[in-house]
Amino acid sequence: MSPKTANWIVAAGALLMFIGLLMLPAAFGEHPDADMRDLGASQFSLGALVMATGVYVKARLTQAALAPGEGKKESAPSTTRVRGGCDLCGTEVPMVQCKIHQLHLCGTCLGQHYDVRSCSYIPTTRVTSKGSRNLATKARAGA
Repeated sequence: MSPKTANWIVAAGALLMFIGLLMLPAAFGEHPDADMRDLGASQFSLGALVMATGVYVKARLTQAALAPGEGKKESAPSTTRVRGGCDLCGTEVPMVQCKIHQLHLCGTCLGQHYDVRSCSYIPTTRVTSKGSRNLATKARAGA
């Protein structure tokens, strides 16, 4: 099946929903007809189901088209140390600070270091780049 076919399925679902909506005024007119109301509601819900199926098929086709190329792979973690980075690995920006051990930790190292009984964590205040430090200093001075 192609993405164009999925687009046609979505369009067919929208058409079925529209037809279901057109039946409802006949159900609530001068002479109300419960059967027409039920038929219109059923037609609308069938159209919604067909439309959702088309969206699902299109999503699966797009996912299958991306799978063979796998162009968006995660890059391997770099081994170069970042100045002001994590105290354990030194390659990532720290997120939290362990107050007990006085360590600035990235998300990866936090999972290895985490101990609920002894450690206490707060957001880190460490600035990793010189430009960011200058901006923070200027912001405090101006305020």
